[in-house]
This record gives sequence, C-alpha cells and structure tokens, in this order.
Amino acid sequence: MDGVITFFSSQQVMRAEKLLKKNGFEVMLIPGPREISPNCGTALCFEYEKEKEIRSILENSKANFEAIHYYPQAKKFSKWVE
Repeated sequence: MDGVITFFSSQQVMRAEKLLKKNGFEVMLIPGPREISPNCGTALCFEYEKEKEIRSILENSKANFEAIHYYPQAKKFSKWVE
C-alpha cells in the first residue's frame, strides 16, 4: 500500500473506510502522517494504482476528504497486518 487519503475528521475517515470496503477496495486505517497533513490523526492507506477509482467513488458519494497522496512510506503500515 503506497497511497494515503487524508481527512479533516475521524468521522469522515470512518465513512470513507466503510464506503470503500463496501465497493471492494482494500483500505487500512493508519495514523495520519503529520508531514502531509496536520489535520485528522487518522488516514486511510490503499494501493495508489487504484487512485482514480477511489477518488471517483469518494467524489460521487460526496464523501469529504482532504487529499489523496502518493506516499511510499505507507508500505511500512501494511506490514503490520502481514
């Protein structure tokens, strides 16, 4: 996983996680990286190659998110679940 979606609140993160999992995407809650966003302390990690599909689902569902980032350092978080 090398992509991160940042949010302004934890409520938004939880809604997006549920929405994306319902649509078959593998996402994982991670601590929000402070170097890319000082806002919410939680973010979603995902495979960046699916960025366009994920962005489309979030925007079409009017899910609020701050930004979508390519963040190779997120790979360390996916090792937690292996």
